[in-house]
Amino acid sequence: MTSTIQVGLVGDRDDAVTAHRAIPVALRLAGEALAAPLAFEWVPTEEVADASRVARYDALWCVPASPYRSMDGALRAIRFAREQRRPFLGTCGGFQHAIVDYARHVLGWSDAEHAETAPEARRAVIAPLECALVEATGAVRFRAGSRIAQAYGRAEATEGYRCRYGLNPEFQAALVSGPLRVSAEDDAGDVRAVELDGHPFFVATLFQPERAALAGQLPPLVAELIRACSRTSHEDRSTRPM
Repeated sequence: MTSTIQVGLVGDRDDAVTAHRAIPVALRLAGEALAAPLAFEWVPTEEVADASRVARYDALWCVPASPYRSMDGALRAIRFAREQRRPFLGTCGGFQHAIVDYARHVLGWSDAEHAETAPEARRAVIAPLECALVEATGAVRFRAGSRIAQAYGRAEATEGYRCRYGLNPEFQAALVSGPLRVSAEDDAGDVRAVELDGHPFFVATLFQPERAALAGQLPPLVAELIRACSRTSHEDRSTRPM
């Protein structure tokens, strides 16, 4: 592919956030490794009033550091990527909001909430972790045959976190019994990544794989996100708004 791949980074940029410093480095490493010209733009969540704000990007990455200034804006971007089959990566907060989007707009749970912003919600599909993972690292085991296992080329990895919320076990069975499926777990069997079957690339991780870029390592999932863009036809990309 000779045209430049455009990546939209959905989230509220803050250079004090480690992941936000790592993401541009991760994208640069991916572009160099794949010889893929690419550019990125930060998309503040409050700017996503409708899908037109994100329609021109070849891929969307919903980044860490929630609560977002506009939860609705983040959910609109995620829903667009899911429904329009646009390559998508969600990390940390992006994982959490991908779960909320799926619960609301696929399962039809209009009352699905994130406990960080709606602590009294009856259907908090994202709830406080039993043990917070703030500046923690741990082993992640990948499900055989998953997109994430293919990306890493191995059965497990050690990854870093900065989060206090994850998938609520009370709703897990219903959430991952359809096309959304678990693709990674920790040593205790808790869900650490999901992916969407039938989509060119829709992967969300509670951990922050982008952090590896700060040590000069190309994060496998970022490389796969860009490869997914490269598989998109030129004709399809040429019809998108500029």
